[in-house]
Amino acid sequence: MRIVALAGGIGGARFLRGLKEVIAPEDEITVIGNTGDDIHLFGLKVCPDLDTVMYTLGGGIHEEQGWGRADETWSVKNEMKAYGVGPEWFGLGDRDFATHIVRTQMIAAGYPLSAVTEALCDRWQPGVRLLPMSDDRVETHVRITDEQGPRVVHFQEYWVRLHAAVDAEAIISVGADAAKPAPGVLEAIAAADVILLPPSNPVVSIGTILAVPGIRQAVAAAPAPVVGLSPIIGGAPVRGMADKVLAAVGVEAAADAVALHYGSGLLDGWLVDTADEASVAAVEAAGIACRAVPLLMTDTDATAAMAREALALAEQVRG
Repeated sequence: MRIVALAGGIGGARFLRGLKEVIAPEDEITVIGNTGDDIHLFGLKVCPDLDTVMYTLGGGIHEEQGWGRADETWSVKNEMKAYGVGPEWFGLGDRDFATHIVRTQMIAAGYPLSAVTEALCDRWQPGVRLLPMSDDRVETHVRITDEQGPRVVHFQEYWVRLHAAVDAEAIISVGADAAKPAPGVLEAIAAADVILLPPSNPVVSIGTILAVPGIRQAVAAAPAPVVGLSPIIGGAPVRGMADKVLAAVGVEAAADAVALHYGSGLLDGWLVDTADEASVAAVEAAGIACRAVPLLMTDTDATAAMAREALALAEQVRG
């Protein structure tokens, strides 16, 4: 079985870890990772979502945080602060710095991001084929109004520095309209037996991937069933700021509303948490098969059960 998953950072990575537990040894997983969160800091190209998937599946993630390296030290960050060089609000540890240095050197040498990601994964052996959504530069920006007035900030500044404390007025995928899918992305989607949308942010993670011309169309046209899992439980995101960015695109923070946002033209099946069982009827009325199952990723076993339910629903809608 060939499985394709569109994934953001922590939620996507943890779901993929559960998915790996329930597939057969001969099954293949291709992950199309969000690069809209990418940012240039200290002269380095940082790819938070790609790295979170790579570290999580490769056994190097800081489990409590869900991002960054385990057993991290902060000497470089502290020295940069002593020099008065920022930004201080974005934490890169010493081990993490090495990944970004290697990536930046390879890109400067002419390698595309997809080739660089493959090279980095040679070390981590995540057990999946990890592809960036695009080799082209795409950045998610957020329009806000704060004490400085109306302005646009990088998504990382909105989330990490401002903690999403101000309303997001608009989400802007800078460069997405001119970007091309990375090599292998469209081919993997066309050849997939199952396409999964993990409980990643539907606007700034999966939504950004789908904003790259050709990807949404390929997913919608794929013969494989497309099944998503709600990142909203009981009217609130499990983690992150999905409610803030959903509001910016006019979508209610509700399990059924997110399914309708994706639409029946994209989704064949949708899983909601048991807390949202009342929303099943609205989703099915829109032409999307829907089931209510436990969706809290409390541990690997619980996450594996979620993945098993997603694959089961994919088989049901296929038949």
